[in-house]
Amino acid sequence: MPLPATRFVLIETSHAGNVGAVARAMKVMGFDDLVLVAPRWANVLRREETIQRASGALDVLDKARIVSTLDEALEGMTHLCATAMTPRDFGPPTRPPREHFELLLGPKSQPEPSQPSERGVAFLFGSERFGMKNEDVYRCHVSLSIPTNPQFGSLNLASALQVIAYDWRLALAACYGAWGNAKPDGMADESPTNGLADAAQVSGMLNHLEQALQAVEFLDPQAPKKLMPRLNQLFNRSQLTQEEVHILRGVAKAMLQVAAKAHADEAPLNSGLN
Repeated sequence: MPLPATRFVLIETSHAGNVGAVARAMKVMGFDDLVLVAPRWANVLRREETIQRASGALDVLDKARIVSTLDEALEGMTHLCATAMTPRDFGPPTRPPREHFELLLGPKSQPEPSQPSERGVAFLFGSERFGMKNEDVYRCHVSLSIPTNPQFGSLNLASALQVIAYDWRLALAACYGAWGNAKPDGMADESPTNGLADAAQVSGMLNHLEQALQAVEFLDPQAPKKLMPRLNQLFNRSQLTQEEVHILRGVAKAMLQVAAKAHADEAPLNSGLN
């Protein structure tokens, strides 16, 4: 089975030095796919503090991308791992990194020969001050929580990423041996997934389905409760393929068409009432 693509996503990062330290932590563990979502500084990748804290990991900074939305950052990724030190009362399961990686890469997780085997794994980190937003955690498959001192569990952004990157590298080594498909320069040769629907495709399908559910009056937009996050988690567990996303979008399209026709049929009757 191909080595999973690995991406680290920093959401609304406020301290330039942390970006440099993250690049250093990633390079040490052999990863180089870094995406920043709406960071505080538009030129954060070129700031002096960033470069100094990178301590030579300039190739990671050179390859890093800055995007405006989380959907853009998750393109090509099929398995999303939130990093939330504070447990949520609703959302994906919370697990220590090693426990989850064993489930993700263990024998029971291997797909059948007829199923797509490639996957892209993204690790999401929230802002230093506020952490991850609930809506971003809800769309993930798991919430990773690093075991820490109950009386003092605060971790610096780069430190948290270093721990998770280390545990992920150990899990990959146990599954694929050594550094997996390593390039001569030590960077992992990883490619995005093809068969599974990525996070952006799932998000687009969910938005389409939400419109359809509102149109048939199954979902009340004034009181949505947790319906869409629950459906998000259901589809995450299903590991949707791109073809299955197309089918679900076709269902949503048909629902919208039926709802529009029903409203059109009612219009002449309503227009004649006084």
